[in-house]
Amino acid sequence: MKLKFTKMHGLGNDFIVIDCREKSVPKVASLMASISSRRFGIGFDQALILKKSRIADFKMEIYNSDGGKVEMCGNGIRCLAAYIWRRRLSRKAVLEIETMAGIIRPESCGDLVRVDMGEPILEGRAIPVRADGIIKNRAIKAADKSLKITCVSMGNPHAVVVVKSVDTFGVEKYGSSIEKNPFFPQRVNVEFIEILSKSRIKMRVWERGAGETLACGTGACAAVVATNSLGLTGRKVSVDLKGGRLSIELGKDGRVYMTGPATEVFTGSIDI
Repeated sequence: MKLKFTKMHGLGNDFIVIDCREKSVPKVASLMASISSRRFGIGFDQALILKKSRIADFKMEIYNSDGGKVEMCGNGIRCLAAYIWRRRLSRKAVLEIETMAGIIRPESCGDLVRVDMGEPILEGRAIPVRADGIIKNRAIKAADKSLKITCVSMGNPHAVVVVKSVDTFGVEKYGSSIEKNPFFPQRVNVEFIEILSKSRIKMRVWERGAGETLACGTGACAAVVATNSLGLTGRKVSVDLKGGRLSIELGKDGRVYMTGPATEVFTGSIDI
């Protein structure tokens, strides 16, 4: 059986998009894990499965490169929306896409995609973490250090750590340690942030189930929510990632808005 796919990326955070509106993929979790290898398969950070929805225009399912299913992906939803528009599967300028994190609304903005990412979740048990209340500048053991984390959910869990220099920080060592800390019952994505100004930050991200990636949309949103709550940034912030730049705005309506690119690389098929 040949599996057709489209390779896309958002600032280097790369995906395959598989259209399953008419035909399902067997044993999808284990299959995605097996073809995610960059040496023995297609190579990707996440797989985006496009499906029909009863409550929205479309449905998106997301699998990490290790086969784990996750709730939401900011770069991924921009790519999925671009995939839909470029194939004229919908002529709506604003789409409604069902995810495990709820209905997400991407909007076409010329060459970019602006996404209403919804309201951030700050209550500990809802993120989820193993504590009540807001988790702000909380000390946590990570390998051989004690680091301060601020936790946010953007439909998926994030722990934000402010450091002096992201370029020299041990992202793999401390990101992997925090990801698997028992404080996080569903593991966690970890953002390491360097404050450049009130309107600009630099970020590296360790994604659960994928390792360090070049960009993370929900992570950029969580980082701005966290640094704003700490009084370090304003409401409109440029986030510099390894793969490029995202613009994040904290709306007066309490919602978070993300704007960035979505790039199609190639289409292909693979024997499964």
